[in-house]
Amino acid sequence: MLDRETLRRQEEELDELYKEIVLEYYRNPRNRGSLPAPTVVKEGDNPLCGDEVRLELAVDEGVIRDARFQGQGCSISQASASMLTEAVRGLSLEEAQQLYSKFHAAITGDDTVDTAELGDLEALLGVRRFPVRVKCATLAWHLLDEALRELRHTAP
Repeated sequence: MLDRETLRRQEEELDELYKEIVLEYYRNPRNRGSLPAPTVVKEGDNPLCGDEVRLELAVDEGVIRDARFQGQGCSISQASASMLTEAVRGLSLEEAQQLYSKFHAAITGDDTVDTAELGDLEALLGVRRFPVRVKCATLAWHLLDEALRELRHTAP
């Protein structure tokens, strides 16, 4: 059995690892830019923090073929947008909606979510301790949810 000090050190090491993952996505964003012909575009901002995100999705036959983002703001919002674009590429619209639901539930405090299923996205869950930062981490995800709703509404 591990003592409290050992557990505390392990939690600190895990927090550091998660911070490094978030900073890596912020410093070296994936899929930053525009798509030549996006199927859907959503824009949003977080006036409390100054975050701005534009999310573009290219969807073909119900599958997200490509995802890009543009924006500016804090490291959490920009890393989260980058991570989102990586996570949804190749997913069906239904799978993307399920991922959104899992991520949103986990980041807003639902401890029943199996966070291992989130992959690198789990690194963002540390912001749960800072409720004002949850808005930073979820900005791009709310845009994804809006885009998915629009796509379902316009689907033949």
